[in-house]
Amino acid sequence: MTAITTTTPGARVRLTARGRRALALLVAAPVLAAGALAGAGVLGDVLAGAVASSTAETAQFEHITVMPGQSLWQIAEAVAPEADPRDVVAEIELLNGIAGAIQPGERLAIPAHYSG
Repeated sequence: MTAITTTTPGARVRLTARGRRALALLVAAPVLAAGALAGAGVLGDVLAGAVASSTAETAQFEHITVMPGQSLWQIAEAVAPEADPRDVVAEIELLNGIAGAIQPGERLAIPAHYSG
């Protein structure tokens, strides 16, 4: 058994009020999701205390120069022998905007709480 449906040429499709609401929600959902994610990032920074201030403060960091054959792991162990090297490496990478690849002669800033 095959069901055959026919449509009349020129027949118009009508949306009910419920259908209009569903279509509006379908169109608005990606926009609302993007706004929520962007707002959460901004709100997260504010809640974490990352707020720009009008006072000019310059951070002073100790810098080290990478020697030939030296790795971030070795630097982390030398800078903070009491800390977990994984945490120190992550902080050095974040502070210097690198992802593990370092070159001899490169100057790296050391997080302030490890220098001294």
